[in-house]
Parts: sequence; C-alpha cells; structure tokens
Amino acid sequence: MEKVFVYGTLRINEANSSFMEGSNLLAAQCWTYGELHDTGNGYPVMKDSLKRKTYGELYEVTKEKLVQLDELEDYVKNRETNLFVRELRTIYTDIGTYEAFVYIVGDQLQTINNIIEINDWRVYRYLQTTENLAYFAYGSCMDDNRFQLAGVAHYFKKIIGTGVLSGYSLRFSRPTDDGGKADLVEDGEGYAEGVIYEVSKEAITYLYKREGVNSGMYRPAVIEVEQKDKSIQTVLTFLVVEKEAESAPSEVYATEILRGGKRHLSEQYYRQLEHNIQKLQEKARF
Repeated sequence: MEKVFVYGTLRINEANSSFMEGSNLLAAQCWTYGELHDTGNGYPVMKDSLKRKTYGELYEVTKEKLVQLDELEDYVKNRETNLFVRELRTIYTDIGTYEAFVYIVGDQLQTINNIIEINDWRVYRYLQTTENLAYFAYGSCMDDNRFQLAGVAHYFKKIIGTGVLSGYSLRFSRPTDDGGKADLVEDGEGYAEGVIYEVSKEAITYLYKREGVNSGMYRPAVIEVEQKDKSIQTVLTFLVVEKEAESAPSEVYATEILRGGKRHLSEQYYRQLEHNIQKLQEKARF
C-alpha cells in the first residue's frame, strides 16, 4: 500500500472524488508545505514553498490505484515534460506525520500564477459557488450574545439544526491570555456536536475577523456533518491552525459555550462538554 496526499479535485465531494472510493482515508484535515494555484481549468496545482501550507486529505491506496492516479495526473516517470510530477513529501495531521506521494507542478504548468490565498481548494470552491452557506459552530458561536453586541445577530437568525461530526473531538487547543479557545481535533475516535446556521457571505466576513483568520489563528475548513434525520450537510467551520496542549477556558468563554450549547446540543454531549470544561478549570487551579 502507498500513501497519497490529495489537495484538489480528488478531495471529498469534488469533481473526481469518486476516483478515491475504496481507498482508505487516513486524514481529512492535513497539510504539507506548498503554494496552491488555480489553473483556471477547474483544478488547482501546488508549487513548492517553504512557508505556505496547502491543505488536503491523506489516503492509503493500492499500487494499482497509484498507477491509475499517475494516468489521471498525466505523470510519466522520467518524461521530460509532465503536467504533474509525483514526489514524496511530509504530511502533517492532527495526530502525527506521514510520508506520502503528492502530485505537484510539472513543466507544463510552471507558468500558472494565480495563488489561492486561503490554501484550501474545498474552501475556495465552496465560497465561490454557493450564495447561502452552511456554517457549523461548535464553540462560543453557538451563543448569540456576542452577535447581539456586534450588531450582526440578523446574519445568524436561520438555524438549520444540530450537526454531529464523527472522528473529531472538541479540544481547547489554542492558548491565549484569556484562556484556551475551542478547536476540533481529528483524532479518528471522538465526535463533536454543534449548531448549523444558514448564513450569507456577509456573515463569513464577520466570522473571518472574529476567528482571526487573517492573522493565522483559525482557518476555514469544509467538512461534512450528520443531522438528526441522518442526512449529510456540507458546512464551513473554523479550526485552530497551530494546535497546542489543552488549556482551561475562561469563565466567560465557557459560559458562552455552555449557554449556547444548552439550547442545541444533545443532553449526553452537553454533559460531557460541561464535565471536560470543569476538569480543565479544576486542573488550572492547582
């Protein structure tokens, strides 16, 4: 078996995602160093970068599938000019690192210069093609108090329902002077619940500022959550960029999360969340 990192049309719910059916998804939230560009032909290309990160998914594939991927990406080993070149790169996930193949820019695409600032093809596409967006809030944005104070509550009036995200756990992995801030960590074991809002792009502008996207605190990500009727909803959410060990949330921040969660989360998950917050706060006192 081989490992492959995909960042464009092979990603979940993208144009060629069916190509990866039957392959083992190891991580849906991972990254490698690289600079993402839009070719203008419905797919992106990644160029080398020592600073920028490209987000994507990590799969385990058979050798036969790897040969098929080479054909799809128009890569032939030792050919002078290729559309893409397959190289081995380090891939960073929430629980560790892997070495995996990545299809990066070949000679035929070297002149492409249309950088995707957000570094994530799914987010880029989602924000481009959808007018009304689904936003998944799992932390303090489940509460509307700060929406009211900021004068943006009207953006968050329409609640689609509660969503459940499997394979992730809520952690307070972003330390600040005001305590730990909420995050979703892809551990493959837990689950997280949150509120799904239908929002306009104006609401996203507010959320980018609130979540510190431009300063690198959180990043937008597109994920799939399950609703009560078992239907799957594609949603936008925000994840901590530089994850650290958990730290206790402040009383004010914890109150916002629990007050908002009380109205929307299942009783079992709410109690678990309340217990975890209390444990972190008790630990911080000693």
